[in-house]
Amino acid sequence: MSLNFLSVLLQAQQSSPMFSVFFMVAMIAVMYFFLIRPQAKRAKDQKKFAEGMNTGEKIVTTAGIHGKIAQVNDDGTLKIEVNHGTFMTIERSAISMEMTAAARKRTEAGTAVPAK
Repeated sequence: MSLNFLSVLLQAQQSSPMFSVFFMVAMIAVMYFFLIRPQAKRAKDQKKFAEGMNTGEKIVTTAGIHGKIAQVNDDGTLKIEVNHGTFMTIERSAISMEMTAAARKRTEAGTAVPAK
């Protein structure tokens, strides 16, 4: 078995160098289109979402804290109300786009968990 594998490796080294270059370029292109590009697009959408938040919107942070935006500060932070009279200051980047959209979808469908 190892002799057969060795002969395959030796034959592969005898192929043209152009094929090897083409193969490397193809692998880099596949990595770009399946890994790097979607991640960059997701990060761009997340940043756009966080920048567009306004006072009064219900949000969910990346830590899972639910609240309503009480104040938008100029330094990139938000003051959120997590309970009546209880406020927290968080970074805009701490807002989770996916969890906020899921919470909005649950609320619109009427399956939101009632507050205690």
